[in-house]
Formats: sequence, C-alpha cells, structure tokens
Amino acid sequence: MTASTAKRKPASSPPPSGQQDQAQAQRKAYDRRKTRAKAKSEALRQQEAAQVQALPVLRPYAAGIDVGSRSHWVCVGFSTEAASGLIQEFPAHTDGLKAIAAFLREHQVNTIALESTGIYGIALYELLQAEGLEVLLVDPSYSHPLRGRPKTDRRDCQWIYRLHSVGLLAAAFRPDEQTCRLRASLRQRANLIRSASRHVQHLQKALEQMHLKLTEILSDMTGVTGRSILRAILRGTRAPEK
Repeated sequence: MTASTAKRKPASSPPPSGQQDQAQAQRKAYDRRKTRAKAKSEALRQQEAAQVQALPVLRPYAAGIDVGSRSHWVCVGFSTEAASGLIQEFPAHTDGLKAIAAFLREHQVNTIALESTGIYGIALYELLQAEGLEVLLVDPSYSHPLRGRPKTDRRDCQWIYRLHSVGLLAAAFRPDEQTCRLRASLRQRANLIRSASRHVQHLQKALEQMHLKLTEILSDMTGVTGRSILRAILRGTRAPEK
C-alpha cells in the first residue's frame, strides 16, 4: 500500500466552547468551595486556640518538647517573636541532651511535657528525670484531637507547652527503672523464642526438601534424639542403621 492510498486518522477536533466553559465553571466552583472550607477550618482553629490561650496558667515554669529522630524542639514560654530565645532546636545526640537540660535549668523549668515518638524520647526522658525534673511522657493521641495544633516542629513544641501550662495534658504510664529492665528482658526472651521457632521451621523445611522424613518420625527435632541424628548427618553418615 502506497503513501497516497494509506488511510489517515482524522485529527482530533478541539472540544466545543460550551464544554470548555462548563469545565472552567466547575473548576471555579471547586476552588470557591475549597477556599470556604479552608477559611471555616482556620476560623475554628483560631477560635479553639484562643479558648486554650484564655485558660489560666497552672504551671508557670513549664516546658514542652517535641521529640524527633535528629533533633528536639524545646519551648519554655509563649512568644510571637521568632528570635525571642524561648524556642530552640537541639540535636538528638548526647551533647544535645545535656544542652537541653542546661537550657531548662537556665529558665527555671520544673515540669516538662515530652511528646513521645517511638523510642526517640527514652534517653531524654531518663536524663531529665535524673536531673530531678518532673517529666510527663505524653502520648501524641492526647494532643492530636485538639484542633488548633500546628503542624510544624517549632509551633508543635509551643503548642505542647501551652497545653501543659494550662493543665490539659495527662502523663502516660511509665514504669519505674526496675520494671523497665524486667520488661525489656521479657520482651527480648519472647523475641528469641519466636526467632528460635522460625529457625526450627527452616530446619524442618530443609529436611523435607532433602526427602528426609524425620519430622514424621520424631515429634521434636530439637530434642536429644533429633540433635544426635542431625549431628550424624552432618558428619557424613548416610546409613540408616548407624
């Protein structure tokens, strides 16, 4: 078939002007609804944040700390100025934790709300407790349902401080040092048992793939008889009577 006789697909025609106008009207209506919803949410946030700020301060020497993997944000007072020095970021290594303790002592802080994020706040919690400070390990679910909570780390620690200063945060359960050690040992023991059971399953699978039906004869491959048979196989014994 030559180029002159080849059939060409008709070029797609642009959509009619009526459809374009309808699409633009829908986009504008969507943008208006989104703007109204955002304004309503912001007004509600400002209203509830103002209600929190209007509450009487019960802990004047409080602090709020937002814990992170690389750094911790600490707030020891409410201020709208960015360079007020009441909000600072500290690295999460040992020197940074010591600097946090010195910063809290400098501002005469005696009670701290520490929003826990996984295991990142354990070292800071123990250090601050060793300094003789009252530390409340706060579950993030306690502060998340409250509207008005900003999403940046800097404002987050300020919001934690504000909630703690007016007495709206409750401490989560944290056992004493001996209980923590016992719990860590029991958890490690449970992990080792689960890991051992998985290795036994791998052993049974390998024996089945080698067509050794020892699992059909022995109820426990890790017993005395099972380990003796496995050692004999590893030594090169292939005769069943041996």
